[in-house]
Amino acid sequence: MAMGRRKRDRQKRLWVPAGAVAQSPGHPFYERLNELLDEAGFDEHVEALCSKFYAERMGRPSLAPAVYFRLQLIGYFERIDSERGIGWRVADSLALRQFLGYELQQSTPDHSTISRTRRLIDLETHREVFVWVLGVLAKHDLLKGKTLGVDSTTLEANAALRSIVRRDTGQGYEEFLSALAQESGIDTPTRQQLAKLDRKRKGKGSNDDWQNPHDPDATITKMKDGRTHLAHGADQVVDMETTAVVAVNVSSAIAGDTQTVQESYELAVQNLKSVRQDPEANEHLSQQLARELVADKGFHSNDVLSWMQQLGVRTYISEPDRGGRRWKGKPEAQRATYENRRRMKRAKGQRLQRQRGERLERNFANQYPAGGMRRAHLRGRCNILKRILVHVAAGNLGLVMRQQLGAGTPRGLQGRLASTVAGSLRAIARLWALADANVRAEVSTGPYSLSLRRHLAAALIGRPQLTSATAC
Repeated sequence: MAMGRRKRDRQKRLWVPAGAVAQSPGHPFYERLNELLDEAGFDEHVEALCSKFYAERMGRPSLAPAVYFRLQLIGYFERIDSERGIGWRVADSLALRQFLGYELQQSTPDHSTISRTRRLIDLETHREVFVWVLGVLAKHDLLKGKTLGVDSTTLEANAALRSIVRRDTGQGYEEFLSALAQESGIDTPTRQQLAKLDRKRKGKGSNDDWQNPHDPDATITKMKDGRTHLAHGADQVVDMETTAVVAVNVSSAIAGDTQTVQESYELAVQNLKSVRQDPEANEHLSQQLARELVADKGFHSNDVLSWMQQLGVRTYISEPDRGGRRWKGKPEAQRATYENRRRMKRAKGQRLQRQRGERLERNFANQYPAGGMRRAHLRGRCNILKRILVHVAAGNLGLVMRQQLGAGTPRGLQGRLASTVAGSLRAIARLWALADANVRAEVSTGPYSLSLRRHLAAALIGRPQLTSATAC
């Protein structure tokens, strides 16, 4: 075989026959996802929702609403955190071109077009698309809505601490420290002197005094890994029976769980009522919507329990160890707390708390660390919420794909196919190895057949070592 050489400098052809153009066989996951969206009428629905944002006759070439929302879905399924990364990935993949409906000679959208379209379409339209996906889940019997679980997390903001300024004077942090040093008698302070001056100063990271001029919504907070960053808070309400995310909200990172749970719960109830308006989806929903709420001890407070009791909601919220409590003048809070405590001691309460780690925490892991949204690449809560709404909606669509294909992401389908083939080979090998000796002797037709089968059985009975990049 002769050694070939890569052509470095070559002139591009002016005309290329259509039959000579490279074609992609497509991706089975995205092909089935397109079929699912077409069956549900996704394109027609989003075009009707977004028609008010586009001119009827004249205007610059725009990004179709169905293409824009598919691009956001790709961000979840491909684990891409930024719109710039989404634009690059789409331009590089023939399978994703087919998913979006782009021919090879057409240019795919770049990140600026995606960003401009996101700013064009308002937040309420993104919420309606999220609710539409919930309707698809309900029609596939993947949404019940009776028992809900709520939890929160933090998202690192697209802003740096070194850029914060004083709210009153607009001074930068280093400039402010230099002024303090001069007041203390140091005319030309060094960096070491400034660090020593700032080390034991109380309230140096107060959000009442400091803000980032590029993202005023971001607040200084301690992340889950112990680092201090500018961040946002995110709440999710999950259907505990199916793990579908019913509502998502973005708030201040310093707001307590007890302060944001009311808004998150009301959003979940509103979304479920919107899904119920569809008769086909209503058949699969529970008759008692949002009648049970599961949460950890961060959501436990007198006000939350009393408010839930007034709504007729049965709470299953872990109670922190506060020692002895005095209930004088608080009969409603006492009754709500004791009823929640009794429910938590029952078998159902303990079972729901065990499921919380599986069906709430795993959902956060899929959406944020593994899904690429632990760090926000957008600024402003409105923009971040737009992206997260479609991102979480993609995760909900993954539940339908898992029901139909056995995998909720393209990479999961790839691993499932490889494990299926390997499992089939192992099953055949076990049957082969455990066959009766007399049967093997009768089947044997040559002097090397039995030894060959023994060799293959010994090699395949154990777990196969897949070393290729596709694990198949």
